[in-house]
Amino acid sequence: MEILSVPQGEFKLSRFPRRKQEKLRAWDAADEYLLQQINEENLLSPDCRILIINDQFGTLSTALAGYHTTMVSDSWLAHAGTDANLKDNARSDTDVTILDSLSIPDGVYDLVLIKVPKSLAMLEDQLYRLRPHLHENSRVIAGGMVKAIHTSTLKLFEKLLGETKTSLARKKARLIFPQFDANRDVGESPYPSSYILENSEHRIFNHAGVFSRDSLDIGTRFLLANLPSNEQYQQIVDLGCGNGVVGLMAAEKNPAAELTFVDESFMAVASAKLNFETAFGQTRSATFKATDCLQGIPRNSSDLILNNPPFHQQNVVGTHIANQMFHESKVVLRQGGELWVIGNRHLGYHIALKKLFGNCETVASNKKFVILRAVK
Repeated sequence: MEILSVPQGEFKLSRFPRRKQEKLRAWDAADEYLLQQINEENLLSPDCRILIINDQFGTLSTALAGYHTTMVSDSWLAHAGTDANLKDNARSDTDVTILDSLSIPDGVYDLVLIKVPKSLAMLEDQLYRLRPHLHENSRVIAGGMVKAIHTSTLKLFEKLLGETKTSLARKKARLIFPQFDANRDVGESPYPSSYILENSEHRIFNHAGVFSRDSLDIGTRFLLANLPSNEQYQQIVDLGCGNGVVGLMAAEKNPAAELTFVDESFMAVASAKLNFETAFGQTRSATFKATDCLQGIPRNSSDLILNNPPFHQQNVVGTHIANQMFHESKVVLRQGGELWVIGNRHLGYHIALKKLFGNCETVASNKKFVILRAVK
């Protein structure tokens, strides 16, 4: 836990999930720049309604709690991190309204702060959703690290909100100042998008924040070609489900199984639900849950877990998420249950799996990917 000092005060902030010996801060220079800017412009007042979009761990929400603040994020971890940091700073959970990316904020807002997301599609979707909640005097300020702000980013603000200017860089961060034009004709949002899954009749729908939104990625394609089928699989979990295509096809191969789809992205879980219900209607049952890895899934409850682990959280790259998924999978699996993992060969997941489960075999491999199977 570190202390953030900004014009609004000093705040104790931590990343989430909280880990021992955490070396990374819960905020970046763009958070500081945004808070300094609104202070310099004297934009805060007791009746100011504030909307915050993509607040990664609740830094902005904690600093501005109490100003009729609403925070919107697609990340379950961002929601949990915001809750935790509000409590650590003696803020009430009623000081900030926290919404997922598909919920509709209430009314219009005077000040909107946006942390620029990594995905341009996500930003596009968010700007379309934002327009109905602005009035002619609404102030919109976006912030991000310089490396995350491209010409395409600025063109998107210009297209969907209005004339856009930028600040000078400060600590490798930059601010974006769009002027809202209520009369601008921006057409309709292209999201959710869809495509026909190759070698099938399934139409796969994808909300803007979903990985590999426009087509099947090569890793998933390889896993789909090697999905297991066995009557012993009564409870199957698609862990880190994305649009749910792996769980969907596993359901086809295992008609007696009940499926659980899990992801920390609300848009991913919503996409998986839409795709499963489109494919099966009321003929199959499934559970859909936004959470951190397998938090909230009962112990000893699953026969098969299918997993394509991410190797980054926002801009932080590493295997820590995969290792958490592997450990929680062992807890959730029944005795004799199986964890199937696909990953890039160079990531060395087989070492971690063999150490944790005492066994690990290669199901299939090619030049880039390997599918591994560990049994509890």
